Amino acid sequence: MVGAGIIMTDGITRRQFLKGTGAAMSGVAALEAGLGAVAGAAQAAAVDAAAGTSPVEIVLDVNGARRRVAVEPQATLAEVLRGPLNLTGTKIGCDRGACSACTVWIDRVPVASCMMLAIDVGDRPVVTIEGLARGEQLHPVQAAFIAHDAIQCGFCTPGLVMSCAALLETNPAPSLDDVKAATSGHLCRCGTYPHAFAAVLDAAKSAKG
Repeated sequence: MVGAGIIMTDGITRRQFLKGTGAAMSGVAALEAGLGAVAGAAQAAAVDAAAGTSPVEIVLDVNGARRRVAVEPQATLAEVLRGPLNLTGTKIGCDRGACSACTVWIDRVPVASCMMLAIDVGDRPVVTIEGLARGEQLHPVQAAFIAHDAIQCGFCTPGLVMSCAALLETNPAPSLDDVKAATSGHLCRCGTYPHAFAAVLDAAKSAKG
């Protein structure tokens, strides 16, 4: 018989019954939450796999050496060069292709490495500022930058040197306007452009002589 306050069936009170039911429901809720977390993690892993965000192994030809590295598909060439390959001469400035500090050569063409995915490089050879010199012998542009004091904070310098060296590869006798055009995408907050221009023109003369 159920009264206003007590259930006498099998000696269990109404309060005890409700407390037991509540505990059982709490256990079920916790179990469901745990299973949900496991299912959520599995689902997230499945989504990552489907979206191609898991690391993949690639081989990059960098400075004449083939380097095998595991990269995330969304990793830029600049991030991979500076990260797992430890080639920190390449600088990341704006990270959106606006300052050219991260310039490297791909197939001997200057490229903003922050705007290219590492997995898109393929078999094309990459040259960074570390690979421009031949052993202890500096590239003529590197030597000219030092001689003309074309370095201030140095953050933009590797990218500038790479673009200027690429210019001399295709145009051994550039004019001042040619040098300005080749470096037009480079941001130098220190304003060392006149020294850089003079260095490139001097490097061109030295190569001819």
